[in-house]
Amino acid sequence: MLEARTSSLLVGLEERAFDRHAVGIKCQVVRERDFKLLGVCAVDLSLGGMLVASGVPVLTGEEVIVSIEAPWLRTWFDATGHVARVVHGRRPGDQGRAVGIRFDKIDRVTRAFLRAGLKYLPLLRATRAPRIDYAATVLRISEAA
Repeated sequence: MLEARTSSLLVGLEERAFDRHAVGIKCQVVRERDFKLLGVCAVDLSLGGMLVASGVPVLTGEEVIVSIEAPWLRTWFDATGHVARVVHGRRPGDQGRAVGIRFDKIDRVTRAFLRAGLKYLPLLRATRAPRIDYAATVLRISEAA
């Protein structure tokens, strides 16, 4: 009984600022320091970044140059970013090795075209359970008591 009551009081932590969309579009992600090609296929895409299939060893924080083909316009857009996450393909739901890129600089026109095109692509569901904001949960439980 207590467990059911407590679980209804848990506060989820919203981590994503942008909706992610399932894609499979052509891209080119190049590491800036040595121009090594990191990947050519975006697995998911948002206004804030993208996940790119990649087997190349890379470190978080490395700066990258990104070119994305917008299939709805048949044109390419450029942006700069950095490696925010390296996926090793070990978690349930991972589809192999990949690199998460967070966009640093993307011009207004590119962002507008990206926003317009993304609304026609399917939303991607989160593969892992949402994190819990324990401080907010404790506050909610103390207020309920």
